[in-house]
Amino acid sequence: MDCNRCPEEAVMHAAYSGAHLCADHFRESVEKRVRRRVRRDDLVPHDVTPENPQTWVIGLSGGKDSVVLTQILHDTFAKDPRIELIGLTIHEGIEGYRDKSLEACLDLTDDLDIRHEVVSYEEEFGVRMDDVVEDDPENMAACAYCGVFRRDLLSTYAEDLEADLLLTGHNLDDEAQSALMNFLEGDVEQMAKHFDASLGPLSERDEQDEFVPRAKPLRDVPEKEVALYAHLNDLPAHITECPHSSEAYRGEIQQLLYGLEENHPGTRHSILSGYEELASILSDEFSGDDGADLQACAECGSTTTRDICRKCSLLESLV
Repeated sequence: MDCNRCPEEAVMHAAYSGAHLCADHFRESVEKRVRRRVRRDDLVPHDVTPENPQTWVIGLSGGKDSVVLTQILHDTFAKDPRIELIGLTIHEGIEGYRDKSLEACLDLTDDLDIRHEVVSYEEEFGVRMDDVVEDDPENMAACAYCGVFRRDLLSTYAEDLEADLLLTGHNLDDEAQSALMNFLEGDVEQMAKHFDASLGPLSERDEQDEFVPRAKPLRDVPEKEVALYAHLNDLPAHITECPHSSEAYRGEIQQLLYGLEENHPGTRHSILSGYEELASILSDEFSGDDGADLQACAECGSTTTRDICRKCSLLESLV
């Protein structure tokens, strides 16, 4: 099958749009969607200047999503003195898994010549995920522990690095899954929080001065297209599932969406588009509400809604 835009052979078919694209036009399509999302989410302030540049910290895991995001953002802003990119890698302490993906991070950041910071659970918290999984004092999935620790370190180091934005490589599949999970759980307040935390354009979010704003410029691109982009560009991505991954509910939602997308192409796009509109309305509804009282954790000083933050309470249970 030929490409829809030139005589070259197509390397992919997007059932949701009907497009057949060659390698060059496919790359162009992915890059265009990421750059369009940067514009739509108002990520580059109108008043930013080379004298007062923005610092964008990218959560760089070494997987396909964060590697592709880093590459495209570098290609977009490498010659723009208003934007500085920093890769931030979290080493969880998973034997044979994160070590290999860390190599991918080092290869990429060396090749792109961007600043790269590495922090680990062991250095920061005195724990390794391999040991956490073995002990499991809270009798819960490994991802529950890891998610809390990872979010804490991303937020903490984004602040330490004086970041204006914290960017993550969540793709269309990731966000459609989260949207459907929140909807099925009837968690309308979480939808509003989702909009203000990372989905809404910066100009439309309810201000959260306690945290570095987050953004997800890759969220219009399906997971398989991210993987194909990484392959076609020979990027040093470590494409392997975490050996401790066990999010059962999200896995069910993932399989449900696979089936819906196969039978009804475009389902993921429709879900996320409708969800973002609904989340925006809910954000306005909850805007100005006092909500939960934020305070400093008695143990580490991080912002939390309780006396001791979730991270510190989990660490105490592991002692």
